[in-house]
Amino acid sequence: MLKGLALTPPIIGRISIGKVVEKNGKRMPEKDDEFTLTSQVQNKDGWVPHPLNETLRQANTKLRQIPVRLLFDDPDLNMRASYSCFDRQTGRPVCVGNGETCKRSTASGVQSMSCPAPEGCELAQKGCKPFGRLNVRIGDDDELSAFVFRTTGFNSIRTLSTRLRYFHAASGGRLSTLALELRLRGKSTTQSHRAPIYYVDLALRGGLRLSEAVAEARAEWDLRQAGGFDQLALDATAREGLEQGAFEESVEDSPAIVEEFFPERGPGEGAQEDEHPSTGTQSVTDQLAAKLARKLTSQSAAAA
Repeated sequence: MLKGLALTPPIIGRISIGKVVEKNGKRMPEKDDEFTLTSQVQNKDGWVPHPLNETLRQANTKLRQIPVRLLFDDPDLNMRASYSCFDRQTGRPVCVGNGETCKRSTASGVQSMSCPAPEGCELAQKGCKPFGRLNVRIGDDDELSAFVFRTTGFNSIRTLSTRLRYFHAASGGRLSTLALELRLRGKSTTQSHRAPIYYVDLALRGGLRLSEAVAEARAEWDLRQAGGFDQLALDATAREGLEQGAFEESVEDSPAIVEEFFPERGPGEGAQEDEHPSTGTQSVTDQLAAKLARKLTSQSAAAA
């Protein structure tokens, strides 16, 4: 086995609420108000849609709910979140931390250091921010593969992490057999200037009460165990595999991640930076500044 290589859940597709588009000769992230399922293949037009992308849609409506199951019972195996910094020139990960400790790539190799979080770290000026990865199963074709949802949005990271812990506690640790669904939710904040922002939530599958879902999850978990399926061993193996590597992202995946989530733009303007409203290539602040400038110019011309 190769040392230093993180063994991550096998990925067969991506879940996104944004995309990278070309405008004025530049490739830039752009947010969306629905889910899109893609394969791991790109062409000149971007990521190729996964067949499930159309299967899950009903009457051409926007895809805002996706039925899912989880691979693991441990919340931290299903959802990994960290403060992450990438080298925008090479696409390679530079530093990954949790607010207490971090692993940082240096001239002498990867070193463990203290992590003061972005607010108190000089390296954070190069683009360090929260980065979450959620793995979920969609369909029953392959029970040991997953779709990945990546996000740098604080609302999504906090909501998904909280839901996983709540469901884990309520089900007696049977996360892997709970019938769940991803939901796209919207809200407005002072920061968004009343424009809608979108984030991802994890909920019980439509129509199920918590007590019913937990009873079904426990029965399914016991049935799988009786059939020889060892969920505890699977969790332990996954944990060991993730801990083996310094960084989760591979050299092949990192450049696309940097382009979509860590672009050289103002903070919070990534394709899935769901803390901010979907306003295309111009932020709300830029729009207000431009409007004020036009108003001042008009007033000056009138006065003259």
